[in-house]
Amino acid sequence: MRAAVWHGAKDVRVEDVPVREPGPGEVTIAVAYCGICGSDLHEYADGPHAIPVGEPHPESGVRAPIVLGHEFCGTVTGLGEGVTGLAPGDRVAVEPHYRCGTCPRCLAGEYNICRHFGFAGLMGHGGLAERATVPAYMLHRLPEAVPLEQAAVFEPAAVALHAVRRAGIREGDTVAVLGLGPIGLLVARFAARAGAGRVVAADRSPARLELARRLGAEAGDDLAEAVGGEGADVVFEAVGSQDTLRACLAATRRGGRVVFLGLTGTVSLDAFALVNNEQTIVTSVGYRDVYPELIRMVAEEGEDLAAIVTATIPLEDVVSDGFEALLRGQEQVKVLVRPGGGASGGGDGRRRP
Repeated sequence: MRAAVWHGAKDVRVEDVPVREPGPGEVTIAVAYCGICGSDLHEYADGPHAIPVGEPHPESGVRAPIVLGHEFCGTVTGLGEGVTGLAPGDRVAVEPHYRCGTCPRCLAGEYNICRHFGFAGLMGHGGLAERATVPAYMLHRLPEAVPLEQAAVFEPAAVALHAVRRAGIREGDTVAVLGLGPIGLLVARFAARAGAGRVVAADRSPARLELARRLGAEAGDDLAEAVGGEGADVVFEAVGSQDTLRACLAATRRGGRVVFLGLTGTVSLDAFALVNNEQTIVTSVGYRDVYPELIRMVAEEGEDLAAIVTATIPLEDVVSDGFEALLRGQEQVKVLVRPGGGASGGGDGRRRP
């Protein structure tokens, strides 16, 4: 089969690899769509960051070279021994968290912070391939009312929904989001669904600001100016830098909360101001127990999560029209890859209608 394999920074090759047959407790799927995530982009640009290159990951048993892609969905083609509740032909969304099931956090139901935390597509082989074999516990069977293109966006939507749940948004709150990548845009959408009275979104990209407005948010390029007044009740940091974290704290009211989603290294804080303003910093990583709600939103309410998709491309073009296009600028927001070939829905880089 064809797959996009990470060999090193700026060295992702679309090449032939063997299809791995499912072992006990595993399922093989024909991949319909796989999104390119910011984490994938970091690995491509200057990795490894999360990809294991020395010792294999303890749950996947895999190390580089590795098939990228953790935002994927498809159709079941094979079942390993002991798998129940699924059958060939079932359409499924993949919740790509590895979990051991035995550590204290897993036993408490907090599998997103398992001691062996990881993702298929970063710490194990993923979905930028014609076929993918994953543990059966990662799969959610889809009702007919959920198109696969919507399911392809479930993974970033899950990150956003988990963050909104951790934020503790109250009815009528003013909520702000800094950074309008796929997750930031979906946070804005879910914050409104959670009861926010006002949602303000900030980014430097005019195209992303316009998309935020189409999703129902106020939008501007200066966070504090866009929020105004004494500040927002809750601010989501969805970039990952010292400057943006500082901007989020400055735009948060006294007693308010900042939800830190962005990935970065060491940051410094004005602890004196943080304590005197009695502000809270909440962090959020991955997700847990959110896929059923996303399925319900799409199937029963017609929520269009795929509104953030700006291009769909074939696997063979994943480097030039995927990774490199995303590195060049901010016009693209979410790029989906069709491993079976054949671009659709804006594969030439145009925004979907």
